[in-house]
Order: sequence, then C-alpha cells, then structure tokens
Amino acid sequence: MDGVYLMTGELIVPHDAPHDLIRAAGGVVIRPVASGRTEVACIFREARGDWTFPKGKLDAGETFEQAALREVWEETGMHCEVIRFAGTTNYTHRKGKPKIVAYYLMSVAAGEFAPNDEVDELVWLPLEQVRGHLTWERDQELFDLIVAMSEVRAQAS
Repeated sequence: MDGVYLMTGELIVPHDAPHDLIRAAGGVVIRPVASGRTEVACIFREARGDWTFPKGKLDAGETFEQAALREVWEETGMHCEVIRFAGTTNYTHRKGKPKIVAYYLMSVAAGEFAPNDEVDELVWLPLEQVRGHLTWERDQELFDLIVAMSEVRAQAS
C-alpha cells in the first residue's frame, strides 16, 4: 500500500457526473478494546442479506461527512467522531443507477446498537477478521486501504 495517499476534506463530485448518480456516505467505525487492539463495526442487513459498513443516501443540502455521521447514528445508534476521510466505493445500484459512497473512518463517542428497520445485527470484529466477514468486494477493497492508514496501524500495534 505504499504510495497510497488519501486526502481529507469534502468529496467533490464532478459537474459531468451522471445526472442520476446516487450520492451516499457511510462510516467505518473503530474502537479500541482492553487488550490494546482495535475492533471494527460490521452490520448485517437481512433485507439485503449482506454484511457491510453503515451507509445511506445524502439528504438535500447535506455534505458527505454530515450524511456519514447521520447515517451511522441512524443505523447503529452510535454518535461518532470523524477521524479522517477513508475513501470511496462506486458501483451500479440494484435499480441500475450509478452510486458513489464516501466513507469516513470514525470512532465511537457515545451510544450503543439496537436492531432497527435497516440493520438487524452489529458485530465488533478484530481487524484480522473484518475483510473475510464483508459480503462485497468493494467493501473489502476499502477495508484494505483503511488497514494501511497510520491511524489504524497505531491503534492496532
């Protein structure tokens, strides 16, 4: 992963992006545990049958970062703080529209998970188990970038 650099700040969508582009944002939420290691929150959505990270569409007037914080809170019940921009995934949505999701590395400030309309289960996994738990290759690739970040490596050592 040498030579991979991620900028901080707000994601800028080009003016020539597809008119039907779905804009979404989410969070990769981490927490330190007593052993000094780091755990990552993964969510299960029974309606989609997938393990992923919390995310959702931007509301009118929201920035990607604001949407990420709101979506993480709505789906997990946790108020989080952004550590840094983590990267994006893009794919064709199940309804055939292009979709981009901006992700932020986050830490938990308060709150706890309870099953809700969108998320049925949340598990905290050690770093080495996260990639294999995720359903989507795009999430696995995003996680590879996150593991290489100094903020994550520092907590993991």
